[in-house]
Amino acid sequence: MIHHMKTIKTLSRIFVHDIDPAIKFYEKLFDLKVELRFSYAEKHLELAAVGNLLIIAGKKKDLAPFKETRFTILVDSLKEFKTFLLENGAVIIRDITTVPTGKNMTFRHPDGTIAEYVEHTVS
Repeated sequence: MIHHMKTIKTLSRIFVHDIDPAIKFYEKLFDLKVELRFSYAEKHLELAAVGNLLIIAGKKKDLAPFKETRFTILVDSLKEFKTFLLENGAVIIRDITTVPTGKNMTFRHPDGTIAEYVEHTVS
């Protein structure tokens, strides 16, 4: 059986300094509950997902390296997407690495847009 790579969800990113009020606001706005929340201690960040929104909280200097990344794409196979992206003119910014939710990588697309790709690991 041939496996076809799949995008699971695309998350728009917002950057805030205080995550709790942002979560409360977006839960009310979208009438949804936070689906995912975790600390990324090595980067001094807190993250939460509400619907198709990824809230990234931290101090200005800690957020700075992530602000050029326009969106996050949850995928079923980083390896397959990496191959596809390289074959289609995208450039690796950060190769596959372990993160609190699984693994990620960051690419610059041929149009210049920077996107993060994430494969969640099932515990």
